[in-house]
Amino acid sequence: MNTQPVITINNLNHYFGNAELKKQALFDINLDINQGEIIIMTGPSGSGKTTLLTLMGGLRSAQEGSLKILGQEICGANKKQLTRLRCNIGYIFQAHNLMTFLTAKENVRMSLELHDKFLNQDMDAKVIDILETVGLGNRVDYYPESLSGGQRQRVAIARALVSHPKIVLADEPTAALDKKSGRDVVELMQKLAKEQGCTILLVTHDNRILDIADRIVYMEDGKLVSDRMDATVKVG
Repeated sequence: MNTQPVITINNLNHYFGNAELKKQALFDINLDINQGEIIIMTGPSGSGKTTLLTLMGGLRSAQEGSLKILGQEICGANKKQLTRLRCNIGYIFQAHNLMTFLTAKENVRMSLELHDKFLNQDMDAKVIDILETVGLGNRVDYYPESLSGGQRQRVAIARALVSHPKIVLADEPTAALDKKSGRDVVELMQKLAKEQGCTILLVTHDNRILDIADRIVYMEDGKLVSDRMDATVKVG
């Protein structure tokens, strides 16, 4: 197994606003995340979890310190570099962000079409295969409004994982789901990630799912206050 961390963060600071409105959001973050790990990031609202997640996902450029994703420095990266990096990352959000005018199959296929390497392959077969894997083989032609919340989140997971990304970032993926659906969704993510050898970083307030993590990172007031290997961290 590759021992090189897929994400390495050293002395990372981040700010919003300018001049007298400038406000620091992240303070001196240091963190290594290894290939195949499932990391849960938790802490109170406003503690900087989502800000850190968006930086790790290349959704905005890091400002101060060092943030390496798959060996590439993101601090000061330009839009072209960030776009290239995002091809290796799958995203799962609380609001599944499915296109309502596309079927489950079309939503997942859209993710594959962003990657040149899949253009000469049978994309429909890949899409149907992963939808069957997430338990939606009989729902491939359904539109999002005809699916339950848990089923929509499964489509979002299929969309994130169909291109075999090296990293999956999930922001509150169980927030809108009941206990069983939420549990099913994270266990599915865990299973697919282990099969594909990808790294999952999951932001959550849901203390019912902490036990799936290899490590739990706790944030408060923009600082990383603990990083531990067990599920005894109190969730805010």
